Amino acid sequence: MNLFLKVQQKNAQPCKLNKTCLSLNPGSKYKIINIRNSSKLECFVHDSGVSAVEVIEAPIRMAIESRKAIKGSRIVFEQPPCNNQDCENYLICRPSGLQTGEKFVVTDVESDILEPCRKGYSMKIVEVRR
Repeated sequence: MNLFLKVQQKNAQPCKLNKTCLSLNPGSKYKIINIRNSSKLECFVHDSGVSAVEVIEAPIRMAIESRKAIKGSRIVFEQPPCNNQDCENYLICRPSGLQTGEKFVVTDVESDILEPCRKGYSMKIVEVRR
């Protein structure tokens, strides 16, 4: 089962689990791989409490220049110089939660983008990890 936790913000409330929650990257998606126990834990953010889980950061899909789309290569994320929100490729070219300058490793090269780039860039869809 694929369950994803999207960390929205870092909360500075006093909590014995604070270090665990704060080690997650805001805006990142995580895949839950194991539920540690069935008892609920008290949480200052979630009124109904939380469960302790083990997570891994989910792979990120994005479009990058074709010349950089090499499996195993290290890349630095740069927002494309395009702000056309009507473009079919907009969301894959500008994945949510990523900041310019973040470093990634290309783990898979999938395919060309869905529609040819209106700005003329040669782009490929890749899967990356931090």
